[in-house]
Amino acid sequence: MSTIPPAPPQDPSAPTTILCVASFFKGNDFIDQCKKEGCKVLLLTLESLLQKPWVRESIDEVFALPIGTAMTDRRAVINAVAYLMRTHDIQRIAPLDDYDVEVVAHLREHLRIPGMGETTARYFRDKLAMRTRARDRGIPVPEFVPILHHPRINEYLARVPAPWLLKPRSEASASGIKKLHQPQEVWDVINALGDDASFYLLEHFTPGEVFHVDAITIEREVLFAECHQYRRPLLQIVQGGGIFATRTVPRGSALERQLLETHKRVIKELGIVRGVTHTEFIRAADGTIYFLETAARVGGVHIADLVEATTGINLWREWAKIEISQGEQPYKLPPRRADYGGLIVTLAKQESPDTSAYREPEIAWRMSDNAHHVGLAVRSDRSERIDELLADYERRFTEDFAAVLPQAASPTA
Repeated sequence: MSTIPPAPPQDPSAPTTILCVASFFKGNDFIDQCKKEGCKVLLLTLESLLQKPWVRESIDEVFALPIGTAMTDRRAVINAVAYLMRTHDIQRIAPLDDYDVEVVAHLREHLRIPGMGETTARYFRDKLAMRTRARDRGIPVPEFVPILHHPRINEYLARVPAPWLLKPRSEASASGIKKLHQPQEVWDVINALGDDASFYLLEHFTPGEVFHVDAITIEREVLFAECHQYRRPLLQIVQGGGIFATRTVPRGSALERQLLETHKRVIKELGIVRGVTHTEFIRAADGTIYFLETAARVGGVHIADLVEATTGINLWREWAKIEISQGEQPYKLPPRRADYGGLIVTLAKQESPDTSAYREPEIAWRMSDNAHHVGLAVRSDRSERIDELLADYERRFTEDFAAVLPQAASPTA
């Protein structure tokens, strides 16, 4: 009877092989940092993204799923990665987008590779899971109901005043959200969803100011966190158009302390061990901070560029270090600054918008890699100066660049 010989011991001097999974074009800094850390870097993406300007000099090999195969097709992805492992000793797998978090967690579980598994990943992707967990742990969340038991939905509609938001449980940011005002509207949408209804939840629309906290967690402790406030909620921009902008919350303020404390509770209760997160909150008229949602990835719409401009911390590169190490080596946060900053981004009428007329010395970053989009990040030691610049740029962007933003192309924060 033949037997399978034992695998040879791994050469401790061999580089760590990391597979980066990307269903969207993003994460070049992450990939580049993996190479700087001495890794062998593999990229698995979609065939439609092969022509994007990936940092090819930092990638050892690129693989693509064929046209017609989605990264959400778990069996296809497992088959592809298992095939790669016949000849590549893959020791780490990392997602580069929110939509890749769950499939990468599934891969790690299936292939027994270190990193966030499916149970924790669910809390950072499934809006119902994260809300239920937060509510059960005493963290304020807008009142919600899963689209499951119809009598419970009717009770909810009778008790919780309109308007309500119907939200997909696993979409990113404001994608796919519907604002509804009458019970019959709700039932019309639920009935139209059919068997897909269980993948949605209904939530009370809570007006207020919306914030995001972008953080690094190491061994369950929040080591770094930056608080910002959207000038307009992303949902308003998606549904009504407009310019995306966000700015640093006044440092040392009671608001910042309240956000950081609520964020710390969220991170603890959702159970992330290590990594980067992007978490959103809303402050209602009565001052209550409600947890909205979180994601185990770098914030979108170039929020990472704003964080780097104001602190010197590149979240993509720090995330790469954390994913490679997986706690096997101590992590040390680089020296950081604490400036104020603002970010402004919009869809542009021009394919290659020209921002050369914007010459203010506070400009710390200019968007240069996204057709029909324009963006700037500014930095100052004064919070008031950031407000002045963003107000001025919102007016000038409207005159110089702004185009209507279709909902299908909405930004993902």
